[in-house]
Amino acid sequence: MKQIMFTEDPQFWFETLRLFGHSSYGGSDFGEVVAAASTVTAGDYDSWHDAYRALADRLYAEAADAGPITARDLLLRASTYYFSSEFFLHGDPADPRIAAAYDRSVECFRRAGVAEPVEIPYEGTVLQGYFYRAPGEGSKPVLIIHSGFDGSAEECHFMGAATGAERGYHVLTFDGPGQPSAIRRDKLVFRPDWEHVVTPVVDFALGLDGVDASRIALMGISLGGVLAPRAAAFEPRLAAVVAVDGVYDAGSAVTSLLPWPREEIVRRANAPEDAEFDAILAAGREASPTLRWACDHGRYVLGAATDREFIAKYLEYTLEDGIAEKITCPTLVCEAADDLFFGGETETEPRRLYDHLNAPKTLMTFTAEEGADAHCHVGAQRLAAGRIYDWLDRTL
Repeated sequence: MKQIMFTEDPQFWFETLRLFGHSSYGGSDFGEVVAAASTVTAGDYDSWHDAYRALADRLYAEAADAGPITARDLLLRASTYYFSSEFFLHGDPADPRIAAAYDRSVECFRRAGVAEPVEIPYEGTVLQGYFYRAPGEGSKPVLIIHSGFDGSAEECHFMGAATGAERGYHVLTFDGPGQPSAIRRDKLVFRPDWEHVVTPVVDFALGLDGVDASRIALMGISLGGVLAPRAAAFEPRLAAVVAVDGVYDAGSAVTSLLPWPREEIVRRANAPEDAEFDAILAAGREASPTLRWACDHGRYVLGAATDREFIAKYLEYTLEDGIAEKITCPTLVCEAADDLFFGGETETEPRRLYDHLNAPKTLMTFTAEEGADAHCHVGAQRLAAGRIYDWLDRTL
């Protein structure tokens, strides 16, 4: 989608478009986002925080005196804006603004009352999430949804969870290691062997009333487009998996920016020292708003001390070495025609994943004409959700 704001900063534009998209299910209002964004200076993380924190605080205060339905709507939007306000601050994990905004975001979402908070047992602790129950009697299919590199269980409401119940699906969302509640509350960093995360979530889902054990599907968003297929390769109880968008090798998002082949990048990233690599990353941060943000956030959620260590850890998120070929359940691979992170000059990451699948598979491409060509189709979330659930209906 053509940039209409922040024309020199694709990362700020993408996050603005992401906010616009959440309006499809009540997570934002277009005019509110335009008004806030107009006060933001491109590349200035403090101005981004201040604009969306002020907007969120205003809605939060208004909700205190509003009727119940109006309060629900105000709190859902405030939840989105609080979460967005701390989005670019993770270069300093000790910044007190992160916890202050994130905690208020979760508070607002829970007070809105759109889903039941749940705690899923996981390796001596719990994963935070939400359960959406479909109306009616009898067993229903369940769609498990998780986000990726930087999204939250609360945000999953606007990216597929909100529409599930009316379509006859129970929906279970959660934050896994590296994702907001897990990293902020328990310091659980990302892990590439995501099947060890999804298996206890499936166990939990099977313990819920009214779940059809033969119709459990999993959907991963953004980096979840590699995590969910990875889990599906080793979790036989899944009846279908959806990758929004599909990712075969997450590391391609950074290796494409570097002057060496992947094997050389792996070697140099894991070396005790590499001044040349460090200098290239430093220059890249200055030239690329996306790389600057990705390195800051990546150190935070992967538990890396340096940008180069982040790159080394991030390169482990791949379906190479025959992992994609192990998937046996039907797989929907979504593709954005102009993906900021996982596009490609010759072959996109979704198509690489699709080509390696032996399971029944569908490639679903979203285009600029549909306003859906951005990463994870954030500009057309209602369109994307409809097509994905229709595929699930046919598949399950």
